[in-house]
Amino acid sequence: MNIESFSGAATVALASTVLFVLVAKSWHVITKSVGSAPNFSDSIMREAAQRFRDEFDRLSRSQSTYLSAALVFVVVLIAAYILRADRIFSGYPQWQLILLVGLLAVAAIVALQRLIRTAMARREIKLRRDANIAIGHQLQRMANGIGRTYHDVETSAGIIDHLIVGPNGTYAVTVIAKPAQKNGEVEIHNNEVIFSPRPQKVSIVPTNARIASIEREFRRLLDHRVRVRSVIATPGWEVTGQASDEHLLVNERSLPMLRGWKDRADHLMNEDVDALHQLLTERCGISDRKR
Repeated sequence: MNIESFSGAATVALASTVLFVLVAKSWHVITKSVGSAPNFSDSIMREAAQRFRDEFDRLSRSQSTYLSAALVFVVVLIAAYILRADRIFSGYPQWQLILLVGLLAVAAIVALQRLIRTAMARREIKLRRDANIAIGHQLQRMANGIGRTYHDVETSAGIIDHLIVGPNGTYAVTVIAKPAQKNGEVEIHNNEVIFSPRPQKVSIVPTNARIASIEREFRRLLDHRVRVRSVIATPGWEVTGQASDEHLLVNERSLPMLRGWKDRADHLMNEDVDALHQLLTERCGISDRKR
């Protein structure tokens, strides 16, 4: 394969691939904007890990597009070479062909990097999605007698993964997703969740900020303080240390422990519970949410 043959075939293949990607991306935009609104949206609430589900779907579409584009490039490259695409650059100086091949190589490297980044991001989102679904399903099983559970609750300081509101109190459940390890253990100390045996630390200061934000909203609504207890969930890890009175550290199996973590001072009147349910139902619906 001489440089003229490769340059011509690669140029045709690249042009075809770019056209394919543009068509695929345009189709994604069209399908997202046309006919994507769910039926009965006024009555549908966000599911557990809804934002991670949506992001996973987006990354999956992007990954499929990149992989399909790579296949299109290879197929068209072979076809163009067989059909003598070298005639496109017949008579061009050698240095121009070398420059063209270099630019094609750079484009291929950039495309490969984007594919790798997309695949890594998709893997990370999948872990966070599955962890939140696991905790969400456990909360559904525990719903009777505790209260209602809301997912992806937006606050001015960020999103609370799960929020439980009932007569016995209010709980904010934050999910920290890490790949499970053999003999993996986790403890909480000084506003940090520490994973071992390979030490990893995750700050829960942002969690404190989100809880403080939702407490301020509840206070403005009810005209008195509502304590929101913080629950940190680490699916797949064994809890070995609970050195904090401000946070309850659990995994997906020990999550029912939050039933016993309450105080009479946290109890709410029925009128307060109804007001909070109305606020959170309006906020966690999908009728006004971009999908």
